[in-house]
Amino acid sequence: MTGQIEGGEENTGSGHSAFGEQQRRTLRRAIRLEWITLAWMTGTVILVALVAGQSQAMQAAWAEDMLSLLPPIAFLVATRRIRKKPDRLHPYGFHRSIGVAHLVAATALLTMGGYLAFDSVKTLVTVERPPIGLTVLFGQGIWAGWLMIAVMVVTSTGPVVLGRMKLTLAEQLHDKVLYADADMNKADWTTAVATIAGVLGVGMGLWWADAVAALLVSVSILRDGMKNLRGSIGGLTDAEARTYDDTEPHPLTLEIEEVAGREAWVGEAAARVRDQGHVFHAEVFVVPHEGVEPTVAQIAELRDRIHELDWKVHDVVVSPLPELPRMQTFRSTLRT
Repeated sequence: MTGQIEGGEENTGSGHSAFGEQQRRTLRRAIRLEWITLAWMTGTVILVALVAGQSQAMQAAWAEDMLSLLPPIAFLVATRRIRKKPDRLHPYGFHRSIGVAHLVAATALLTMGGYLAFDSVKTLVTVERPPIGLTVLFGQGIWAGWLMIAVMVVTSTGPVVLGRMKLTLAEQLHDKVLYADADMNKADWTTAVATIAGVLGVGMGLWWADAVAALLVSVSILRDGMKNLRGSIGGLTDAEARTYDDTEPHPLTLEIEEVAGREAWVGEAAARVRDQGHVFHAEVFVVPHEGVEPTVAQIAELRDRIHELDWKVHDVVVSPLPELPRMQTFRSTLRT
C-alpha cells in the first residue's frame, strides 16, 4: 500500500504565516535590531575611514566594517521575501530566502577573514612599517593613534550589545542569518580590540604589532566563516535539519518519529526533515501493522499531531508504505 497525505493551506502558506504571535513579535524586534545595526555600522565606516591613516589594523577594520553591512541587508531582504505566498514557479514557497541570506552572511565572514589574513601576512613579509604621526585637533597637535583608539572604543560598543541581543532572537526564530550576523558583530568588536592593541604596539615602536593583531583576528573570523558556510550550503542542499547554530541534529526529527510511532496502527516510522529557513519540511514514512489498512482520516490525524509539535514543523507529508526506504541519509526507528 502506498500513498501520502500532506498539510492544507496552513502548511503551504508563506513563511510569515507559519509564525505565531510570539514569533512575529520576535521577528519585528529582529528587524528593528538590523536597521539599528545598519545605521550604527554606516556611522562606524565613516568614522574609521576618517582616522585610519596608514595603519594596517585600522584599514583592515574599515574593510571588515564595510562587509558587516551585508548580513543585515541580506536578513532584511529575506524577511520580505518570505512573506510571499507560494506560486506556480515556487510551489514550496519562499522559505529558502533565509538560507540564501545565510549563505551571503557566511560568504561575507569568510571574505573578511581571508582579506585580513592576506593583508596581514603581506605586511609582515614585506616589512611594511605603518606610519602613525601627529594630527591637529582643535588647534592642538596630538598623536593620531589616540584618535584611532578613541574611535575603535566608541564604535565597538554597539556590536557587543547588538550581537548578544541577536543571539537570543536567533534561537527563538531558528534564524541562522541572525546567528551569522551575531558572529559578524563578534568579529567587529574583537577586531576593534586587536586594532587598539596593534596601534598601541606601533606607538611603542613594535612595527609588527599592527599586522600581527589583524592576523590573529582573521583566524577567528575565518573559523566562523567556514562554520557558517558549511551550514548554509548544507541547508540549501537538503542536509539534515540542525539547530540554529549548526552544532547538532535538530531534536524535532526524533520527536516526529516518536509521535508517529505511538499511533496504534503504525508498526514502523521514520522521518527525514529538511530546513527551509525558519521552518521545516518533514516527510514521515510509516509502515502500518500487518493487516491494518489506515483510513485517510487516521493519516490526516497523524499529520495534524506532527504539525502541532512545534511552529517550525510547517510542511508535513505522511506517506504510508509497505516497508521503510532503506537509505543512509536518514534514521529509521523500529516500532513493535
